[in-house]
Amino acid sequence: MTNKRLHLTFPEQLVQQPIISHMVKEHGVEVNIRRADVDEHVGWMVLELSGSDEAMGAAVEWLRGQGIQVNDPDGDIVAG
Repeated sequence: MTNKRLHLTFPEQLVQQPIISHMVKEHGVEVNIRRADVDEHVGWMVLELSGSDEAMGAAVEWLRGQGIQVNDPDGDIVAG
C-alpha cells in the first residue's frame, strides 16, 4: 500500500457534496484528512491518500473529473 499527500481545492458548487465519501467507495482508497478549511463559497483540504498505485491514480483522476483542483501540498502538512 502506498501513501500520497494531496492538496484539494473545491469550487463553490461542490463544497456541500460528499466528494471524499464517494471517492473512497468508488476507488477503495483510504483517506486521512490532515487539514481543511471549508465555508459556503470555497474549500480546501490536505489529505493523505492510501491504496494501490492504480487505485490512487484512478481516485485522483476522478477528483479532477469532478472539478476539484488537485496539487502536491508543498510542506503544508501537520507533522505526526
